[in-house]
Amino acid sequence: MQNGLPAVLHSGKSDINPLQPVVSSAMRNLKHLMKALFSMAKKRVALVTGASSGIGEASGHKLLAAGFKVYGTSRRGAQAGKHPFPLLALDVTDDASVEAAIEELLRLEGRIDVLVNNAGFGVAPAAAEESSVEQAKHIFDTNFLGIVRLSRAVIPHMRRQGSGRIINIGSILGIVPLPYVALYAASKHAVEGYTGALDHELRTQGIRVSVIEPAYMKTQFEANNIEADAKLQEYDQIRAKLTKVVSKAMAEAESPEVVADVVVKAAQTLRPKVRYTAGRLAGQLNFILRFAPASFLDNVVRKSLQLDAKKINEE
Repeated sequence: MQNGLPAVLHSGKSDINPLQPVVSSAMRNLKHLMKALFSMAKKRVALVTGASSGIGEASGHKLLAAGFKVYGTSRRGAQAGKHPFPLLALDVTDDASVEAAIEELLRLEGRIDVLVNNAGFGVAPAAAEESSVEQAKHIFDTNFLGIVRLSRAVIPHMRRQGSGRIINIGSILGIVPLPYVALYAASKHAVEGYTGALDHELRTQGIRVSVIEPAYMKTQFEANNIEADAKLQEYDQIRAKLTKVVSKAMAEAESPEVVADVVVKAAQTLRPKVRYTAGRLAGQLNFILRFAPASFLDNVVRKSLQLDAKKINEE
C-alpha cells in the first residue's frame, strides 16, 4: 500500500490498472457527447423521404418549425408541387437514385443529421394468396429495402459526424398484424426487426434508430394503394366488405400531424426510444398487445373487421 492506495495504482502499468476500462469508456462517451453537442449547435439537416404528401409532408413541416434545415424527397422531385422545403428526386427502389440524392444533399449542406424513412405504399384489402410473389417482392423492395438502401447510404456520414438519427415510419400492423393486409404487415414487421437490431449496432457510434408505429391516418395513402394482382372469386365478398370498413376507419382517422409530432420528438430528445406509437388507436392496440391475453386481442381484431359476421345473402 502507498498513501493508503493499492500499489498497483502506483505501478505506472496502465494495462493492469483496474480503473483503465472505466476511464476509457467514460472518455469514449464524452467524445460522442461533445460531438453530438457540437452538431446540435449547428442547424441540423433532416431528410424526409416521401415528403410530397401525407405523413412525410407533415413531418417536413414540423421539423422545419422545430428549427431543422429540411429536405424532402419525391420520385418527381421539384415537380411534385410547391413546399416550404426543397424536394430532391429519389426512387427508393433504385440504388443509383439513392446514391445521387445523398450526394446532392451532402453537396448542398455537407452533413445529414436526421433521416426520416417514410416512403412506402400499401395494398388494397385482399387475401394474402391474392398477391403474386412478384407483387410481394415489389412491396418489400419499397417498404423495407428502401429503408435499408437509405440507411446504408447515410450511416457512414453520420458515423464521421459522431451523431445522427434514423427514424423509420413503420405501422402498428408491424406488431399487431391484421388479416387481408398480410404482405403490408409483413413488410412493416421487417422494419421493426431491422430498426431494433440496427439501433443496437450503431448506438455506441453516436447514432440512434427509432421506428414509429401509427395506425390509420387521414392521408391519401389508401387512395394510392395498389390492387392485388391475382384476385380470387372466393374473396370477392370479404374484399368488398373490408373496403367499406377501411374507408370508414380512414374517415374517422387522426391527422398525419400526430405522427409528425412524434417524428420531431424522436429527432430532438437526448435519449430516444427504439419504438414509439402514434395516435389513439395505435396506442390502444399496443396496450392490449402488452397487457391483455392473446385471445382478447384476437377477438378485438376479428370483431373490428367483422370477420365472423354472416356472409352476405347467406340466409
